[in-house]
Amino acid sequence: MRTTRGGTAAVAALAAVAMPMATVVQTAPVSAARGDSMPGHLPYAETDAATLTTVPAGFAVGQPCRVRVAMLPDLMRLLEDEAAAGLGETLHAVSCFRSVAHQRAVFCRTAAGCADVQRRAVTVGPPGRSEHATGYAIDFAVRPARGCADVSDCIAETAAGRWLLANAPAYGFELSFPAGNAQGVAYEPWHWRWAGTSQDEPGAAEARATLAEARMHYPARPEEAGFALHATARAEPPGTVATPDL
Repeated sequence: MRTTRGGTAAVAALAAVAMPMATVVQTAPVSAARGDSMPGHLPYAETDAATLTTVPAGFAVGQPCRVRVAMLPDLMRLLEDEAAAGLGETLHAVSCFRSVAHQRAVFCRTAAGCADVQRRAVTVGPPGRSEHATGYAIDFAVRPARGCADVSDCIAETAAGRWLLANAPAYGFELSFPAGNAQGVAYEPWHWRWAGTSQDEPGAAEARATLAEARMHYPARPEEAGFALHATARAEPPGTVATPDL
């Protein structure tokens, strides 16, 4: 990998957080001190492929969406109810499960990303420190986009985005990075993790164990999402909106 001057140490630091994350099933909470962050991103092991299922066609934008098997029933209920709300927009997925290797490619997409790990980590989880590796996280997108690019906070101004922020907790989803979150991560109204509607829901106990550190120290609070309920969807501009390869 080519590095810029002074970037060697940063790349070494990135490798240090990524290398221990082997492809194993995460069945217990990750033990990490609150100060073990980059910044605020906690370590997560990559789940085994056997724990994942592919969401039916039509939901994913670009690459197929794979999520934990236990999460699928709540996700499908959420999508069905949002579609039935007649908002003129529908929710899709721009990114679901991502392997540690995929996350490394996303994080190091630019030379600057690898050269300044701390700065890059404000907007992208470092490899080995992304909820996407658990199979419990989804980056939602809205179609038609109406000028709001994917993984942009303007999703909170769309009809479907406002519906998601108001209703997703009823389906077991939590907003990982609300506005002004204590983790120091940029506001991400599109990024949600699944923990089930209750501890007794099938698969929820394992999800909550996997996400225990984040849920204890950085609880999701959708009411802090920083969106306006009265905001209207953006007008459709000329041209199309490009979907990032996340």
